[in-house]
Amino acid sequence: MPNVSLTLTENKRVYRIAVSILFFLQGICFASWASRIPSIQQSLELTDTALGGVLFALPVGSLIGLPLAGWLVTRHGSKKIAANAILLYSILLVVIGLSKSISILIPALVFFGMAGNIANIAINTQAVGVEAVYSRNIMASFHGIWSMAGFTAAGIGAFMIGREVIPLNHFLIIMAFILCGVAASFHYLLPSEERKTEQQKLFVKPDKALMKLGIIAFCCMLCEGAMFDWSGIYFQKVVHADINWVGAGYTAFMCTMATGRFIADYVVGKKGFTTTIRTSGILIATGLLISVIFPYTASAIAGFLIVGFGVSSVVPLVYSEAGKSKTISPGMALAAVSSIGFLGFLIGPPLIGIVAGFFSLRISFTIIALIGITVAIMVGYLKQPVNSNPD
Repeated sequence: MPNVSLTLTENKRVYRIAVSILFFLQGICFASWASRIPSIQQSLELTDTALGGVLFALPVGSLIGLPLAGWLVTRHGSKKIAANAILLYSILLVVIGLSKSISILIPALVFFGMAGNIANIAINTQAVGVEAVYSRNIMASFHGIWSMAGFTAAGIGAFMIGREVIPLNHFLIIMAFILCGVAASFHYLLPSEERKTEQQKLFVKPDKALMKLGIIAFCCMLCEGAMFDWSGIYFQKVVHADINWVGAGYTAFMCTMATGRFIADYVVGKKGFTTTIRTSGILIATGLLISVIFPYTASAIAGFLIVGFGVSSVVPLVYSEAGKSKTISPGMALAAVSSIGFLGFLIGPPLIGIVAGFFSLRISFTIIALIGITVAIMVGYLKQPVNSNPD
């Protein structure tokens, strides 16, 4: 056993790189789907309302996968489940590209959501383990890698759209890339968790402080999910951007979100957790309102850049704060908060579609701006840090 601990310490950088690869692979898989939503909507001739209903298949799949993910990770370990879930994720991406009707697309998205959530929990469990080996917070950098993957996928998606490459061929290339990435990194992931944790539940009921953190994560990830799935359509239908600029807003958003996550730990060290989160909520609202009030290519891109900075630090800092909980273990706290937050990530896109169907996309984005303000308000209710022992 001492030799295992020594090995973990000596190879911590290798483990960090391997887990970073997993975050990148998951991010590029999801964002590849997001970048081609306008293409799929057009090919299947879906209205905004119909698209909103189709996108609801993702949270359904995620909810189904939530208890399954906990059971699989607990029984088989995060290393094996993370690798297999990402492989399945990429295969289901290709199935989405093969979908020629809603009747095929909806079940494909349900399973895509299941695989994505299983991968999400397994990869974050790996990240918690690496963080423990480092004995300091590095969660933001992992989420920065995920954002970089989204930025990369956005650029690839814009290129594919500009060259009129169909989603299926695009997704086949992404699947091949993911297969190579998993093969290269698998043997360098953290070993399976110690068996003494096997009998513990993966998810526990969060206390009040963790619940508040979860609500902040929920609001932020709702905004984030809306940007992922609807930014291209917003530029297409509201901004009326040239076809070569349809993906510009999404790319701008991903660029600043990735950058913000790599500097999040530094900023919170200077300004503090509360001020950083409050400022982030204000930036989210400001950027969205700019894009709503001034729906032109240049101003909308500027607005999306601001939204990216606003979204960037919230979830990593919330996860970091949750990991300091003294009432439950860091891994359990992270699982509880991320579960609440991830629901917002999945609920946001279909909500946008439903509201857009009854009103307009500009109204939908205005509502998301108000949710951004909620982030700034909610952080004020965190009267004491989560690592305080309850009286």
